[in-house]
Amino acid sequence: MRLTDFSDYALRLLMYAAARTDRLITIEETAELYGISRAHLMKVANQLTRAGFLMAVRGRSGGLRLAEKPENIRLGDVLRVTEPDFALVECFRGKNSCLITPCCRLRGILNEALAAFSGTLDAYTLADLLLAPEDFGLLPAA
Repeated sequence: MRLTDFSDYALRLLMYAAARTDRLITIEETAELYGISRAHLMKVANQLTRAGFLMAVRGRSGGLRLAEKPENIRLGDVLRVTEPDFALVECFRGKNSCLITPCCRLRGILNEALAAFSGTLDAYTLADLLLAPEDFGLLPAA
């Protein structure tokens, strides 16, 4: 199983926002910090804002900040919003033409594994990932 870059960037953006509670962060600085596409990060930020994880402040001195306390943002919730699906194999998708689906035992095992994966992520929050600004190679907040 592999998470999309979109989810990876979402988690990194939230981690950075959680580390910079002293001020708003911008897409530009975050994209530069991580060396990722500004356009792609903008899509990630929009999704996280729509989902209620980030709050966008418009205007000349606008930016982003967490909309919730880090301990209220479960990692599993973030991934359920950012991942397109968790269809590990064909029989998890709507269109399934696998010949052995009626008698296959793999689906049950993979469902169990996916439930364990989700359960583990739901047990952790953004607070468990908190870093200091200097961990990002930045000067500490004054």
